[in-house]
Amino acid sequence: MANYTYLVDDIVAATENDGSEFLSYIPKMVNRAEERLTRDLDDYGLVTYTSVAVSSGINNITLPSGTRIVKNFNIVANGTRINLLQRTDEYIRDYWPVSASTGTPEYYARRNNTTVLIAPTPVSTFNGEVVHVSRPVTLASATPNNYFSDYCYDALFNATMVEAMVFMKNFDLVQLFEARYTQALQSLQNQARRTRRDDMETPASPAGADNPVIMGSN
Repeated sequence: MANYTYLVDDIVAATENDGSEFLSYIPKMVNRAEERLTRDLDDYGLVTYTSVAVSSGINNITLPSGTRIVKNFNIVANGTRINLLQRTDEYIRDYWPVSASTGTPEYYARRNNTTVLIAPTPVSTFNGEVVHVSRPVTLASATPNNYFSDYCYDALFNATMVEAMVFMKNFDLVQLFEARYTQALQSLQNQARRTRRDDMETPASPAGADNPVIMGSN
């Protein structure tokens, strides 16, 4: 199975460049490729479930480190899981202007890149869970495998080769590897769409969002 060493060897072989300056720059190439995949790929392999404390009387929650996208925020109240509805921060402040007032939370909104607001302000402490998209652990010699190397190697390799060609000032081959990256990404996106349904569902959403339409239902 591919890992960081495999990727480095693959890059060196494909570029026929084993110069010290090039080798020392490879980690930056890989980092940029991973950042690009994190932004471009909509895949359950990037989803993480993290438990968070929703403390009584506090209406803002710190997101798990590295959160890029919040897919869902839920709490457990009296043994029942409640999925909070996402709104804007303006909505939250308008809906619950007196943060000292308390109740059972119903809504959440992104406050910034690291925190969310919730409303009503919790009347008691709840167990919470944030379902979020985060970048996998960075590939390196010390961490040789991640989701990209294990399941998205073609896209990872071609995205890294784009950076390698830019480094080598070979702008004609930049276009080649951009096209190969786009093709690999489209295949991954198609695979992601297929994981969002089974054979009893109608693929009604070309955007690839979760599909609630069940074949034969009203």
